[in-house]
Amino acid sequence: MTQVTPPRSRKVRVLATLGPASSTPEMVEKLFKAGADAFRINMSHGDQESKVPLIRAIRALEKTMGRPTTILADLQGPKLRVGRFEDGKVALKKGAVFVLDRDPAPGDEHRVQLPHREIFQAIETDARLLLDDGKMVLRVTEHDEDRIVTEVEVGGTLSNAKGLNVPDVVLPMAALTDKDRSDLAFALEQGVDWVALSFVQRPEDLAEARKLIQGRAALLAKIEKPSAVARIEEIVELCDGVMVARGDLGVELPPQSVPPLQKRIVETARRLGRPVIVATQMLESMIQSPTPTRAEVSDVATAVYDGADAIMLSAESAAGDWPVESVAMMNSIAEAVERDPAHGDRVHFTVLHPDPTTADALAEAAKSITATVTAKAIICFTLSGSTARRIARERPSVPIMVLTPKKETARRLGLLWGVHAVHTRDVESFEEMVAKAKRMALRHHVAEAGDRVVLCAGVPFGTPGSTNVLHVVRLLGNELTNYVEER
Repeated sequence: MTQVTPPRSRKVRVLATLGPASSTPEMVEKLFKAGADAFRINMSHGDQESKVPLIRAIRALEKTMGRPTTILADLQGPKLRVGRFEDGKVALKKGAVFVLDRDPAPGDEHRVQLPHREIFQAIETDARLLLDDGKMVLRVTEHDEDRIVTEVEVGGTLSNAKGLNVPDVVLPMAALTDKDRSDLAFALEQGVDWVALSFVQRPEDLAEARKLIQGRAALLAKIEKPSAVARIEEIVELCDGVMVARGDLGVELPPQSVPPLQKRIVETARRLGRPVIVATQMLESMIQSPTPTRAEVSDVATAVYDGADAIMLSAESAAGDWPVESVAMMNSIAEAVERDPAHGDRVHFTVLHPDPTTADALAEAAKSITATVTAKAIICFTLSGSTARRIARERPSVPIMVLTPKKETARRLGLLWGVHAVHTRDVESFEEMVAKAKRMALRHHVAEAGDRVVLCAGVPFGTPGSTNVLHVVRLLGNELTNYVEER
């Protein structure tokens, strides 16, 4: 019989970024065993060929661990940078005039090239320009189609090709660059499950990516621009999931505004039934230290209490000195929070109103029934994953076991709160559904003999979007007798 890995004891998922510190199959397996539920491939670093072994290593876990694996490919997006300086760097002094222009000649303390015509088209007087992750701030005093004249509000040393952020205007730039289109085609060829889109400013930015993906992967919008926050409901409606990219948000917005925005984005995503990931600098000190700061532990705990679907490690697992320890620490923090008796109440701070559909009504009822009859799990049969998403939206107190005949669906559900997905053959009758649910519950250790479980499915079977059955069964314990192993 193929090895079966029991469900995690926690419901929030852990997303670990792979990189130089975690690039071997052995390390990928260690991260999984330490608590990683899904893996992020950052397309900003390295070439495409370097990603192939990482993807193969993740997929190999499916056979080793007997569980679908989840891969998120994170596209780089447009990178805005200033030009080069004659001496490699200049000192910008507060109150000085500094000009950004179209001239490719090396810059000095008075001017430098800005090779992005879209900024000249969109910039407005009094807008801010942030340099080198916000370390320096320029305020626009005048502008035309070739020059942007600014006053230095916060000075510092500016060197060649440093990054530039324009937080106060929406730029007429596509979210996908030529590099992103190439990386997207590569990621889809490799069969990734999720694609994260950077530089999302407005709902329309999702259209091109959606068209290119053509349903071959789920689309996740990274919320890292103030303009995206302003239209967050529209963006969440048009994507399959969102990421709170707090690093970039913290550059373009005052740091103190990021925590309430994080809660707002998480709440919006939960209300609209989209998985939401909280990311960036969660255990930043563990890049170099084997233990996190108390503030970082509290930060991770807050995301768990808020009911985020997933929490993410970036450089901690990709390039740090303690990748396995970082995953293990995030896992242990999440477990501790979910053991808190108050967690169940706090995770429901978002008021949810089900849509007037049979599927939403049954999802809400499934949660209530588990509490009333003390069921140990909710087991749902799904083709597209929509039933699982609706149930996860309710944040039930028990595990959600998802049985699906589509491997792609099982893999995509790896970022969904509380879900343990199993790829298995479809059922053709009500009796077969009940029998299979009992066997799988016992085999995957989501319940034991004598326990009740709640079943959720759609009849006729094999029809997407037909959820209309809710059924409570008790496990007898002999369901595995004469069991023939299932795919």
